[in-house]
Amino acid sequence: MAYIQPEVIAEARKVDLLSYLQATDPHELVKCDGNEYCTRTHDSLKISNGKWFWWSRGIGGASALDYLVKVRGVDFLTAVESVMGKAVEIPSFISPKPKKTYDRVMMPIHTPMLDRAKKYLLARGIDNDIIDECNEQGMITEHARSGAVLFLGFDETGKLKHCCSRETDGSSGKKDMAGSDKRYAFKLATNDENSTVRVFESAIDLLSYATMLKDMGKDYHTENLISLSGIYLPKEQVEETKIPMPLEHYLATHPNTKKICLYLDNDFAGRRGADALQVIFGGKYEVKYIPPPDGKDYNDYLMITKQINFKNERNENRENSDQKR
Repeated sequence: MAYIQPEVIAEARKVDLLSYLQATDPHELVKCDGNEYCTRTHDSLKISNGKWFWWSRGIGGASALDYLVKVRGVDFLTAVESVMGKAVEIPSFISPKPKKTYDRVMMPIHTPMLDRAKKYLLARGIDNDIIDECNEQGMITEHARSGAVLFLGFDETGKLKHCCSRETDGSSGKKDMAGSDKRYAFKLATNDENSTVRVFESAIDLLSYATMLKDMGKDYHTENLISLSGIYLPKEQVEETKIPMPLEHYLATHPNTKKICLYLDNDFAGRRGADALQVIFGGKYEVKYIPPPDGKDYNDYLMITKQINFKNERNENRENSDQKR
């Protein structure tokens, strides 16, 4: 695990959740009464007097850092970077433990038959035919035990190289499985004649955009859509910032690319990432940042346009029980 200087952690812990969301994701805040707020994703998560508590889960905290780790399932280093608004520098005198290497993706026990995973994706507004097509092509499958959606990525020879797991139980947890090669994150990119690539933070956002194209009578197969499988958070110094691995690999293998459209989240990280990439690429590519017209990300926007109030079964049961207390 990376070492973070104590003073950096202490500074990050000073940031309360309300201030953090107001600065980075104001759409997520819903005013309840007086000075009390709840979140749009979890209406039993209350924020008041500098503290927050998620009543349906029985957990709470005083900082944005606690929220990112306990609620969003973000790893501690990424959470600190998100709160501080910059990459955390690891002191050079600390020797991080070498990461265990794998010669293949460590896939969990999975089934090609979609049950809970498909129910979850449909509830998020994703088109049924798109889900079935991705499933038939082996790009989406389901964790046999947890029901999590597994988004798969393959190399140019068709070998499995990446797997991102997204929970369907209301925890919003997502992670890349051990042995995954980020360069091959989930994508729908088969049109070599198209010189434009469209970039999304997550597979869900990518599928949301494909759904919107289909709803407008357009063929998403003519597009090149790639996901980053996570938040792109550049360093404070742009010259020290690396290009996201999926995008870097795509550009290296598609030399005819001329335009990069960034469909990143409409929050601090998304805007900062887009600004950094526009600087990095300079005049080499035409780079456009196209945030969702409404909502935090493109799945939010899809659900807003379809008037879907997403609440999965597990969350609904918990929050109903809260109201009965």
